[in-house]
Amino acid sequence: MEAKQRGRFGSKIGIVLATAGSAVGLGNIWRFPYMTGMNGGAAFILIYIVCVFLLGIPGMVAEFIVGRSGESNAAKAYYRLAGRTPWRVIGYLGVATSMIILGFYAVVAGWCLQYLIASLAGELSGDAAYVSDYFKRFSSDPFWPAVWAVGFIGLTHLVVARGVREGIEKASKLFMPTLLVILIVLIVAACMLPGAMEGVKFLFQPDFSKLTHSVFLEALGQAFFSLSLGTACLCTYASYFSRQTNLVGSATQIALLDSLIAILAGLMIFPAAFSVGVQPDSGPSLIFITLPNVFHEAFAAAPAVGYAISILFYALLALAALTSTISMHEIGTAFFHEEFHISRGRGAWVVTAACSAIAVLCSLSQGALASVKVMGSDLLGFCDELTANILLPLGAMLTCLFVGWYIPKKVVHEQVTNWGTTSALVYHVVLFFVRYVCPLCIAAVFLHQSRII
Repeated sequence: MEAKQRGRFGSKIGIVLATAGSAVGLGNIWRFPYMTGMNGGAAFILIYIVCVFLLGIPGMVAEFIVGRSGESNAAKAYYRLAGRTPWRVIGYLGVATSMIILGFYAVVAGWCLQYLIASLAGELSGDAAYVSDYFKRFSSDPFWPAVWAVGFIGLTHLVVARGVREGIEKASKLFMPTLLVILIVLIVAACMLPGAMEGVKFLFQPDFSKLTHSVFLEALGQAFFSLSLGTACLCTYASYFSRQTNLVGSATQIALLDSLIAILAGLMIFPAAFSVGVQPDSGPSLIFITLPNVFHEAFAAAPAVGYAISILFYALLALAALTSTISMHEIGTAFFHEEFHISRGRGAWVVTAACSAIAVLCSLSQGALASVKVMGSDLLGFCDELTANILLPLGAMLTCLFVGWYIPKKVVHEQVTNWGTTSALVYHVVLFFVRYVCPLCIAAVFLHQSRII
């Protein structure tokens, strides 16, 4: 009865766009380009695509199996398969991880909103020193960054509170195509700049001399984080899948769409950067310090075009961030709604309130509370490191071991083959990767992030 009362995605395209939207975020449009720039361009991309198939798709299928089998929020889904064994902790770990991520992620998403407003007001037109100082002044302000962060969580709340089909699916069908259109417009504009083809070559002509074991591990880590493995997001969304949904096919489509958007983001950024002589390895400061100056210089001959490009770029970032925060919010909303037997709206408010508190503290840690350190880092940095280096790899590792070795093979076979309607060979391949390849890959990511290897 409970499963029938739960929301469901209404279409295959809704499933792909919503789940891809959960993966597509700042990791694709911000982290992927600067990781590509720091690790040799096209060679990194090729390794990244291999890693998506080695780790990403099997890892996604493992979480899908738990979600559709459990037909509930992440905590109850694991409990229904694990009973009172320690394995049930994985679901609670995923819920906690997603709420921490939503809290600090909203701070960076709020910065994107501020930069969108600043672009509209023409406040980002200046030299590199001005733009750098602008970011430092804004991010350390005790008021406005916190307001934008809480406001971003509020926007997320409005979508999630409307439910799976009327809120999440409808928003995904609007946001994802819009995101792609904006991205394509920006790519065309960037590729028309003088010297832009050098950026295109950097992106698509591999230099295998730059490949090291570190590059491989960085690509593995990017594939891991880009696809939202270990957050319980994929598990939660899969609980809304129908019996007809092909788990392996959906995972493949989502991974390919996610990778395509990441590569398109590089095709947008590198031609513009090369056209003004900016190094492609600008690092995490790329979107808030480096790129505003790139837009200003690259379109100096046509200021109106540069103005429009800057607005579209930060609108793109805000939209990408929103598709991710929606999925993070939904994990906690489903948990509180179903576990505490309260309305969906009240469950959403619990998540909004808790994550807003985290967001405010993380925002203040960049200024007023900068002296407060947790294990040597400010609160924003600590939350980022805790989730990225520990909680996400741990959650994904435990899920693969749980699905590969604990859940009865009959359950895994039924889910992967859609109750015998697809090839059994796919089941054997998926089980092998989930049992052996994914745990080894995740262990390598974990050790690399911990600076052990």
